[in-house]
Amino acid sequence: MTVAEEAEKYGLHRVGARPSLANYLKQTWERREFIYELAKARVQRQNQQNRLGMIWVVLKPTMNAIMYGVIFGVLQGSAKGPDFPVFVVIGVFLFEFFTTSMNGGAKSITGNQALVQSLSFPRLTLPVAQVTQNVLTLMPMVVVMFIYAMILGTTPKWSWFVILPLIALMTVFNMGIALICARITVHVRDFTQILPLVTRALMYTSGVLFSVDRILNHWPWLVRIFDFHPLYQFLQIARAMVMNDAPYDPFAWVVVGVWSVLTLAFGLVYFWKAEERYGRTN
Repeated sequence: MTVAEEAEKYGLHRVGARPSLANYLKQTWERREFIYELAKARVQRQNQQNRLGMIWVVLKPTMNAIMYGVIFGVLQGSAKGPDFPVFVVIGVFLFEFFTTSMNGGAKSITGNQALVQSLSFPRLTLPVAQVTQNVLTLMPMVVVMFIYAMILGTTPKWSWFVILPLIALMTVFNMGIALICARITVHVRDFTQILPLVTRALMYTSGVLFSVDRILNHWPWLVRIFDFHPLYQFLQIARAMVMNDAPYDPFAWVVVGVWSVLTLAFGLVYFWKAEERYGRTN
């Protein structure tokens, strides 16, 4: 009888063996308080390290919105459309939520090697904690985004509350992206060097700073592709809910809903499959 057969006979299991997906998710759910406390502690630590503290949470995307707004506003001229300042603020603030989740998720395992190698726990908790941290950071940003919208002439309306379920759906999408990037980084450490290029490419191809209908109106087939672009549709819905008379297609909810569910499902399975590998990061 082999050692493996002997162990199976007495119900022994290899230390660090990957559990079933159902048990894996159950173990992660049992650590939900740890996930939240870890996310909250990281937000507090981040604020304490900066002289301006929590102000930087909204100051950074504000400066980005001003810089990109001025540059792309001048470049687009009359093609930029009405309410362009609000258009840019919404795009930059929500895109910031996506990029911090993607970049933070990519480093969630490799950036916590001591924790991963010394304790036994579902590694899924680390990227989940990262995205939770970004959600906590996003909350004051959304409030400031609404304040900016009112200052820039947007009339408050009940549809602003639709931002909440939209953010929930975007969190699901971001979680899937974070899980995928977390595993890729474990296998290919240089992936973090490529991410800034990916981030920049996504920013310039997701309608963050320009109206697709106005800029690409001579290429209707290309505009049609954007109808299925998840990031672009997230921003389109947000702008339609916040801005005055912004174009809106209810089909966008179907697009972002399908993308979010499929991305999270794939991300969970893809990340779980390599669970045994994470403890051996070096």
